[in-house]
Amino acid sequence: MKKEENINKELENRIVEVLDKLRPYLQNDGGDVTFKRFEDGVVYVKLKGACSNCPMATMTLEDGIEEALTTEIPEVIKVINEG
Repeated sequence: MKKEENINKELENRIVEVLDKLRPYLQNDGGDVTFKRFEDGVVYVKLKGACSNCPMATMTLEDGIEEALTTEIPEVIKVINEG
């Protein structure tokens, strides 16, 4: 079990690194994103600030955040906003 925990921790660290690269673009528009957890190929995040109630939030999530994560981390298959 310890090996699986290490793999998950490494994946979580990689996810946070990708989110950190995207964060300046979100903050530029008054928003932000927080990593919540990673389970079964799904990354759960929370969009904050202007992103939390923006009509473009779904596009930001799918075309921005999800695209970046699935491209850079093959283990990620989907991103869900847990507002």
